[in-house]
Amino acid sequence: MTSQRRSRFKALGFAALALGATLALAACEKKGPLEQAGEEVDEAVGTLKNGGEETTATKVDDALDEAREGTQDAANQLKKD
Repeated sequence: MTSQRRSRFKALGFAALALGATLALAACEKKGPLEQAGEEVDEAVGTLKNGGEETTATKVDDALDEAREGTQDAANQLKKD
């Protein structure tokens, strides 16, 4: 495989991943307060089991929560304009 084809393949793969993540975030509903509290407890237990260090799953989940909130904020801002 040539370098140019490899670059195009990587770019296509990244674009597909970004599209999938965007669609997944758009499909997610906002969590209720009890669901959020339960998730926080689960993450705390996972952190304790991991020797006080956040697990990779917790870090990914936190990043998704931030992205979801950012997407929701952007959508709300567009609705206002």
